[in-house]
Amino acid sequence: MKTLLLLGATLVQAKSPLLNAWKGPHGGVPPLDQVNTAELGQALEAAMDDYRRELHAIGENKAAPTFANTIVALEKAGEPFTRVRTIYAIWSSSMKTPEFQKVEETMAPKLAAFKDEITHDPKLWKRIEAVYAKADKLKGEDRRLAWYYYTQFAQEGAKLAEADKHKLSEINQTLAGLYTKFSQNLLADEESQALIVESKKDLAGLPQSLIDAAAEEAARRNMKGKWAFANTRSSMDPFLTYASSRALREKAFSMWVTRGDSGGATDNNAIVTQILRLRGERAKLLGYPTYAHWHLADTMAKEPQATMDLMMQVWKPAVAQVKKDVAAMQAIVDAEKGGFAIKPWDYRYYAEKVRKAKYDLDFSEVKPYLQLDRLREAMFWVAGELYGLRFKEAKGLPVFHPSMSVYEVVDRNSKHVGLWYFDPYARPGKASGAWMNAYREQSRVNGNVTTIVSNNSNFIAAKPGEPVLISWDDARTLFHEFGHALHGLLANATYPSLSGTNTARDFVEFPSQFAENYLRTPEVQKMLVNAKGEAIPVSLIAKIEKAATFNEGFRTTEFLASAIVDMKMHLAVETVEPKSFEAGTLAELGMPKEIVMRHRIPQFAHLFADDGYAAGYYGYLWAEVLDHDAYQAFVEAGSPYDKVTAKKLVDTLFSVGNTVDPAEAYRSFRGRDPKASALLKARGLDGVTATN
Repeated sequence: MKTLLLLGATLVQAKSPLLNAWKGPHGGVPPLDQVNTAELGQALEAAMDDYRRELHAIGENKAAPTFANTIVALEKAGEPFTRVRTIYAIWSSSMKTPEFQKVEETMAPKLAAFKDEITHDPKLWKRIEAVYAKADKLKGEDRRLAWYYYTQFAQEGAKLAEADKHKLSEINQTLAGLYTKFSQNLLADEESQALIVESKKDLAGLPQSLIDAAAEEAARRNMKGKWAFANTRSSMDPFLTYASSRALREKAFSMWVTRGDSGGATDNNAIVTQILRLRGERAKLLGYPTYAHWHLADTMAKEPQATMDLMMQVWKPAVAQVKKDVAAMQAIVDAEKGGFAIKPWDYRYYAEKVRKAKYDLDFSEVKPYLQLDRLREAMFWVAGELYGLRFKEAKGLPVFHPSMSVYEVVDRNSKHVGLWYFDPYARPGKASGAWMNAYREQSRVNGNVTTIVSNNSNFIAAKPGEPVLISWDDARTLFHEFGHALHGLLANATYPSLSGTNTARDFVEFPSQFAENYLRTPEVQKMLVNAKGEAIPVSLIAKIEKAATFNEGFRTTEFLASAIVDMKMHLAVETVEPKSFEAGTLAELGMPKEIVMRHRIPQFAHLFADDGYAAGYYGYLWAEVLDHDAYQAFVEAGSPYDKVTAKKLVDTLFSVGNTVDPAEAYRSFRGRDPKASALLKARGLDGVTATN
């Protein structure tokens, strides 16, 4: 059987570019224009078999275990698998066609089983254990890498008895299938549902750019002459903010918040219950009381209680601020003789009215100056000022969609640093939201390998020749995801497993949230111009700054509700029924009735499309403490672009990846642990007290 598998790998490799070393400039680039979706599964299996041979050789090595013949050998193994797995992951998030979904359904459990096959190999574990036992003789990155492999294998069940390993692997394979089903259900609801508007009068209040995008979407759906508002955040948020029709806002809101919760074939509630039950079983097998305790074992927080303490510290002033804001909104409704109490589908709409009344700021006035191309150039400028990076478009490199663009990144000395891919627009088969990918990690263990990163968004493309205009929140998200990309581009590590964004989950959001601060710097705001080339008025910038913390009660509360529910779900020892658990937990917290969670449980892809942020959504808040405390160092230095502080930030934090414990790394930068006071001040919640 082994011979047949090897023959199969050889045949696939001869036919497929997916298994071969990447060709082209800068150490090679992924062959994104040569992917045959139907071939992906076969290529993955062939790559897994190749990886098995390498791992078998490491485990069967008769020489005594050393760092070089065990840990470094593991780090170098599996390059073809890594390449194919990268393409597979790109297709899973960005090109999830019906054809790919069939591949995914087959391969997700197999990939989970393969991961367990590696971490449950007793010979590999014995060698890792032997090296780790003498890790005190290793230094720097070598010592950290030995710790990394020991921790990863132990966390995934390497110490278990064979029967328990088998049970754990069955759980992991079942979970992989459930994750796939959850994400496919969510995508189906987002793609199949849309708010269809047939009368022009029902478009009242909406910005023209959104109306035009809705007309284009309707035409794509063979509904020319109508307007279709897609069931995605980039479409629903502005609709709920500006649509004058309360009935349509309610209809849109209901569609948006019931994704995965419709009771039909795409309902995710039963899937969530199964996932939570299996995660609990897995944690107990691994010796932890709950999944949350297992997941946090190698994070900065370490224990669930530390996360709850931080979240509740912020929750109370956030809710108090919401109550004040709702009172101001209700006053407007009453003055207009609306005759209704503020509901969740009213919140964004009336928040804008309060903003207008209180600060004379209407964000629809700001949007013409938020051209996507100009914002991209502003991000490049920030990267240059802070870190000495320069971006130049690299035409002719393979992409998987014609709307993508690629940029070469160089340092101050014009030395190649990496490649940045930009995939900005929504399309069928693409996950909603925004994210960063690392197509290749920076490393030096196998020669000098530079990184390849991507940023991915879901903006609505404009008509040919017209600029793409985005909201202020979307602009902030754009900077956020670019911060992740910069984290990867600034990496300076020997080993890929410790490089770039391969850090603790509650640290990885720090560089991205830090980057958000720069959207509000005067230097960036001066770069914002409208389609006529006119700079954003100084008076409008002044209004933005004056209203900077407005609506932070809403933003903080909707996020924290999701984060707290996440943690409590994964601390639960009894079966969780999503609807009742969500309602009960929010009632216990005193969730304002005018707000819903940012991500309701049946659509919470961060938690249930994979393991990534499960019992870890709090990490955004944890990292924001670091973010604001670190930015304060620049304030103290006299400028957000202070070169000395920026160099120290890169040297101690952004370049080191996971080569240093993140808490120690932060202390090296700041000289102390971070303080939460800067976060509360930045959100305008430092002086807010709860009232009954």
